[in-house]
Amino acid sequence: MALKDITLGQYFPGNSLLHRFDPRSKIIFTVLFIAAIFLCKGLVSYGITLLILLMMIGISKVQPRVFLKGMKPVVFIVVCTAILNLFYTSGTVLWSWGILKITEEGIWKAGFMVLRILMLIACTLLLTYTTSPILLTDGLEKLLRPLKKLNFPVHELSMMMSIALRFIPTLIQETDKIISAQKARGADFDSGNLIQKAKALIPILIPLFISSFRRAEELAIAMECRCYHGDEGRTSLRQLRYAGRDYGLIVFSIALCAGIVVLRVVFGL
Repeated sequence: MALKDITLGQYFPGNSLLHRFDPRSKIIFTVLFIAAIFLCKGLVSYGITLLILLMMIGISKVQPRVFLKGMKPVVFIVVCTAILNLFYTSGTVLWSWGILKITEEGIWKAGFMVLRILMLIACTLLLTYTTSPILLTDGLEKLLRPLKKLNFPVHELSMMMSIALRFIPTLIQETDKIISAQKARGADFDSGNLIQKAKALIPILIPLFISSFRRAEELAIAMECRCYHGDEGRTSLRQLRYAGRDYGLIVFSIALCAGIVVLRVVFGL
């Protein structure tokens, strides 16, 4: 897996309908959609959520290959999860070899778990791909504003989450530059045993840590110089205002969760 395959936290500018939604409505939709995924039980409910997710990806106008690239880093986790559910779920045995058994229930469970993980990742990527870090921070801060009355550090939490998301692609770019520079000097990261490969990473990790600390310090100084203490008394580049489509998205996400609950509780689907 190449470092360039990690796309979590990146923003792809666009003018699609999903890009134009208020960040608050997109955050609410993402939270409720994740809840709907966990409420799914059978083929019908999983099929409905998958269809809606594919529809939202199409509306975003972000290339599907970008989402596939963003899922590459979790392929190992998905495969391990599928194997554990496939071989260690009790039920009607279809194949066995020693302690390994594949059951009909295991196949269904493994398939649903893989689908659930992929949909959760795709839903999160959809939010970050179509929402700039500034708007994401503003939206999250305004949604959590009522917690300020309980002395909850709303602004600090919003900034930490946004900076963390933005730091992922920044660190990836820095790592890629350092690796390219070391390779140009004759460094070899592919050959040798495990210990030799670990030693070869030292010329990468040290400059990476130094660069990370420098960038973090620059960001802290910039925020301190601007007296940046949240949205109070600050002029926003873009004022957040709900439009009709935003209310429609929120109502749609609530209806989706309610529908999945009905399918599970009433019909067992």
